[in-house]
Amino acid sequence: MFKEKLRLVPHLPGSYQMKDKNGTIIYVGKAKDLKNRLSSYFTGRVTGKTAKLVSEIADFEYIVTNSELESFILEINLIKKYDPKYNILLKDDKSYPYIEYTRHPYPTVKVVRYLNIKKHKDRNLFGPYVNAYAARRIVNLINRLYPLKKCEGLPKEVCLYYHIHECLGYCQKKIDPAAIDKMEKEILSFLNGNDEIITNKLMESIERHANEMNYEVALELKKELDYIRVVLEKQKVELHDFVNRDVINFYFENGFISIEIFFIRNGKLVGGKNTIMPVFDNYLDDIESYIALFYSRNEIPHEIVTNPALNLDVLSEVVGTKFITVTKGNKKKLLTMAETNAKINLHNKFETIQKDIMRTSGANEELENILKMKIHRIDSFDNSNLFGNFSVSGMVVFKDGLPSKNDYRKYKVSVEMNDDYHTMKEVTYRRYFRALIEKSELPDLILVDGGKSQIRACKDTLEELKLNIKVCGLVKNDRHRTNELLDGDTLEVIPIDKQSNLFHYLTRIQDEVHRYTINYHRTIRSKGSISSVLDNIEGIGNVRKKELIKHFGSVKKMSEASLDELKTIVPENVALKLHDFLSEYNKKNIEDKTNLL
Repeated sequence: MFKEKLRLVPHLPGSYQMKDKNGTIIYVGKAKDLKNRLSSYFTGRVTGKTAKLVSEIADFEYIVTNSELESFILEINLIKKYDPKYNILLKDDKSYPYIEYTRHPYPTVKVVRYLNIKKHKDRNLFGPYVNAYAARRIVNLINRLYPLKKCEGLPKEVCLYYHIHECLGYCQKKIDPAAIDKMEKEILSFLNGNDEIITNKLMESIERHANEMNYEVALELKKELDYIRVVLEKQKVELHDFVNRDVINFYFENGFISIEIFFIRNGKLVGGKNTIMPVFDNYLDDIESYIALFYSRNEIPHEIVTNPALNLDVLSEVVGTKFITVTKGNKKKLLTMAETNAKINLHNKFETIQKDIMRTSGANEELENILKMKIHRIDSFDNSNLFGNFSVSGMVVFKDGLPSKNDYRKYKVSVEMNDDYHTMKEVTYRRYFRALIEKSELPDLILVDGGKSQIRACKDTLEELKLNIKVCGLVKNDRHRTNELLDGDTLEVIPIDKQSNLFHYLTRIQDEVHRYTINYHRTIRSKGSISSVLDNIEGIGNVRKKELIKHFGSVKKMSEASLDELKTIVPENVALKLHDFLSEYNKKNIEDKTNLL
């Protein structure tokens, strides 16, 4: 199919982009020789995950660069820009906690998380701490041992921390800068690896409280000392310099790569990170791309020790730090230990990973086979209201079997009646009209929570917008559980084995959109003012509304009131309507909570 186009590809370095039938970029790669690399996809024998990638390629493009370094940088930038479905690198990564010390305007120590650590490199940051609990406990201990500022804002009077000697009274007192200098020097020294400062200070504090017969406080501090010693013992490695470095190694088997990163700060192993991912191309290229993307988000150490099979010169240029390899000594032991951990993690997690793949992308492939279509993105909708009031809708998105939470959307609905057809029509029209205007990604499949009415509403919207998107309905049984998949074209039930991965996948989608919508509905109701709730009851105008609010103060207290209590404020017939409405209102809240369990 690509024979003629491949003939024109030069034997030069560059980045290539694979596209599906919709023109969407599904994979970005780099190559020293573009012709050889691209030819390997279409003229050689491909298996496994690479075969799946190739089956979806409808076209490809490439950009020639002057060097391998340029092709690497271009690849990383394109991955960041397009987030291709088969470049799954870092999609599940979270930011790591760091300990931050700030001098101005007042000395404070706290645990922080920054999505892009490079933007905050001018701060006093220490970490990363893989164990967030350990980071918080260390910060709490520092705050207990040193009189740092702990409260928010500037109170008019000194607070309890000042009276128990855990604050210098920054809000009221004039502080000697020398006292802050001494305190800052000790804190930074500890965070930079001098453990004796904190342990000695703890010992002194324990002894002082014991002498003053404050045995409970002394025991608490003794527990903190024991914890710190355990943490420090776990961190020890046989590197006696104070260089911040990472050690990276990997293990490849059965089409999966396991990457292990050790974080070494000030001669101590403070934690590690393991990532396991399927390989669609050359696994060394995938590792190099992973490393470059990882350090675009996280702290870059002074030195990175890694496997000699990687292109160290190019990585050094792209990441902006020194990449080295070693053949002996303690660094070599750490490098070997990283490989061992990568191998153990892959073997231990392989079965779980395979099951997760079958539950997600595997189930998505089952759905593709049943509907006879390719499915990358699914949009799923659900509606919620109370007597036609507080009407909202939610949309969740699944991509290749996994939730894509950045694409979730909430909608306040203008429909003023309990009308699923018009609610669904309004929401889908708003969603896809905007998508057309913004030229944003459209789904391959739309799932609506409901039956024929919701399907018809969605299809009417698509017809008006001249969009050709498959629609199906997820129908629940009497127990509000996923029961059937309804084909939007034929309105026939599509048989699905209720023990299959596909059935559990569809149930998960329906439960997720229901949970998301109900949470939003509850938020809207809780934020709605008392008066907006009372607007729903016939016979309650502005005067009676004010009287009810003045007497009860909240909807909760109003709903707890008896009919006789309500009759003391409004006439009996109005009190009866109000009582019934509030009973249904509370029942709805209870149902929502039950459905979320």
